[in-house]
Amino acid sequence: MKILITGAGGFIGSHLVEETVRKGHDVRAFVHYNSFNRWGWLENSEIKNEIEVISGDIRDFDSVKSAVKNVDVIFHLAALIGIPYSYVSPLAYIRTNIEGTYNILQAAKENENIQQVLVTSTSETYGTAQYVPIDENHPLVGQSPYSATKIAADQLAISFFRSFSLPVKIVRPFNTYGRRQSARAIIPTVITQIFSGKKQIHLGNIHPTRDLTFVKDTAAGFWAVADSDKLFGEVTNIGMNEEISILDLVKKIGNLMNTDIEIISESQRVRPSKSEVERLKCNNMKILKNTNWKPRYSLDAGLRETIGWFEKYHKLYKSEVYNI
Repeated sequence: MKILITGAGGFIGSHLVEETVRKGHDVRAFVHYNSFNRWGWLENSEIKNEIEVISGDIRDFDSVKSAVKNVDVIFHLAALIGIPYSYVSPLAYIRTNIEGTYNILQAAKENENIQQVLVTSTSETYGTAQYVPIDENHPLVGQSPYSATKIAADQLAISFFRSFSLPVKIVRPFNTYGRRQSARAIIPTVITQIFSGKKQIHLGNIHPTRDLTFVKDTAAGFWAVADSDKLFGEVTNIGMNEEISILDLVKKIGNLMNTDIEIISESQRVRPSKSEVERLKCNNMKILKNTNWKPRYSLDAGLRETIGWFEKYHKLYKSEVYNI
């Protein structure tokens, strides 16, 4: 099939591109236009010569419509995802996450070849767990401008399914980690600080819990949902049905790296109290029941592979700078 992947140069997107090429599909990778003609994490990928790369802007309907032309399936991952920056510029998130998703949906609606559109959501849309594990019927709570825009994008996608019979599926990953992840995320933050020689690790709130999935399992989950003949017009979680506190996670990383560390809390890294998502734990029964997906990586195995990658590439990151 001809597959379009937006956000293809990003963390999860680049892994999904590689997974899709391995499956033998014809991949069109949509990356953010820039004057250097850089393709993000696809730049040095082993499969870069096996894909068609289109540079554009998800906020620009013309470039999106051109990218969607003649494709069979769309994986829509392009988004602004950093929660702290959503406090600084909520409008940027509205334009990228909501209008960008509209552009994909409308362009797909105008393409007669479309078999399905998979829109990427996030566990942040649930807010702090009102019950655990969190299933797809859990209330949606916008505790940050980022999560609010993702809720809006999800609802817009479902409306296109209901109003126009557009074959939409919502994929809702819980916290994903692995090689190539931004240093804004907790695991790269800790690993890069340790590799830079720091013993005092600067963090925000260490008490929330998260359900962590290795990126290769997340990419496989996207395809499991796509391969299902069910799940249209629905949300499907991807997660492990496990949770770990940030404090225990940091200790685990320190142990795996054979490093004694001290945690220093910095106020600039702490979310506003009402905006912090205190607990996330995924109910993954839906994906297990309706697809052949099964995670292959335990947390320890995924962390070891992640640490091994960052050992080679940590100098690409500015560990001394807090990047919102």
